[in-house]
Amino acid sequence: MAAEREKSAVPRGRSRCARPDPPAYAWRVSIPDLAALHALGAQQQPTYPDPAAVDAAVAKLRTQPPLVFAGECDDLRAKIAAVGRGEAFLLQGGDCAETFEGVTADNVRNKLRVLLQMAVVLTYAASVPVVKVGRLAGQYAKPRSSDTETRDGVTLPAYRGDAVNGFDFTPESRIPDPSRLVDVYHASASTLNLARAFVTGGYADLRQVHSWNTDFVRDSVAGQRYEVMANDIERALTFMAAIGADPDEFHRVDFHTCHEALVLEYEHAMTRIDSRTEQPYDVSAHFVWIGERTRQLDGAHVELLRHIRNPIGVKLGPTTTPDDAIALAERLNPDNEAGRLTFVTRFGAGRIRDGLPNLVEKVTAAGLDVAWVCDPMHGNTFEASSGYKTRRFDDVIDEVQGFFDVHRSLGTWPGGIHVELTGDDVTECVGGGEDLAEIDLSSRYESVCDPRLNRVQSLELAFLVAEMLRQA
Repeated sequence: MAAEREKSAVPRGRSRCARPDPPAYAWRVSIPDLAALHALGAQQQPTYPDPAAVDAAVAKLRTQPPLVFAGECDDLRAKIAAVGRGEAFLLQGGDCAETFEGVTADNVRNKLRVLLQMAVVLTYAASVPVVKVGRLAGQYAKPRSSDTETRDGVTLPAYRGDAVNGFDFTPESRIPDPSRLVDVYHASASTLNLARAFVTGGYADLRQVHSWNTDFVRDSVAGQRYEVMANDIERALTFMAAIGADPDEFHRVDFHTCHEALVLEYEHAMTRIDSRTEQPYDVSAHFVWIGERTRQLDGAHVELLRHIRNPIGVKLGPTTTPDDAIALAERLNPDNEAGRLTFVTRFGAGRIRDGLPNLVEKVTAAGLDVAWVCDPMHGNTFEASSGYKTRRFDDVIDEVQGFFDVHRSLGTWPGGIHVELTGDDVTECVGGGEDLAEIDLSSRYESVCDPRLNRVQSLELAFLVAEMLRQA
């Protein structure tokens, strides 16, 4: 694809006799600088010990090429507008927290593979277009409930993701290091290069539908069900080839990326002015969202993201009132533009049927154009007796079912799911067709933060959601 010229979103100094800036200058000065954002009391930010090192990392990031292009963000915004109209379904999925060590061809391929499988299941079984957005190539920072962590009487800064500090529980590892932000950029670039190569190089070809099902999945009930569906698709493709039909859509997929816009230094440095429109885009990802802990109406994250032209999301938990949601929509999407704003709800299985209806009903009554997506993961986390953080597969399914039930009762569209998952055979969430128990968690618990659905559980989820979609 043709590269688009991007300009920095930060105004540079001008000599007294310099010519006036182009129209884009108005956009540049409208974006608060980092000091102004931090003055708003920015939440969930690392405390860096060396301000000069922070300045150096930010300056380095500002010189780097964009990871994504503004036109791609516009394309995704149009697709999410279709989700908001009830004409498509949004599938967002990937790691809870990416790691630098995880940037390998195998890991990227495995995550892409499970998303492709889920999308095929949803598209074929529910006959609805699926917008595919990977939670990858940027999901390196995590909010935490506490700034510190204590083990055996030793207290250190909490691990905030590889973007901030190291996972090892040592004083040296846990010191926030701004040079890691530059590492995030390079790791994200490598991940994107791999993902684009797989998507355009034949791996995403629909004729690969059987090869996406590896042996350990084939042995599961979900895998066997997938094979039946794959056979049907293969016969349909053979018929299409016989009559001379071979559209491009059979050979490639549109794939976009997303992450939580958390560390202000990174997101601000990656915000650029698009040369076509003279408007600012965060070119670190196609879609970025504001988390439940950072969605303060007068906070730094809302202030930054309200200026960018990317499609954006906001996580809404059980404490969110309809007035909160309406105020956020009016601030983040004042023109009520279709595809601009997605509300990602994360209530928990026990709360969604009571808490979501009033929220959806009043936002809809206000005439706000938003897409509704369900995050069934974050409201259902608990600590097993062994000390591992985990989630019950049944709770995940129950929250998604509650999400669909509420929207069906209100006549609104359940627009998508946002899931933490992996393409590997990990043991982090209990239940599912494999009937994983708490005693199994230690077998292959690999997440550095929150538990993820493994590949079999993800495939099971896709089939169950497809059934809900057919009823919707």
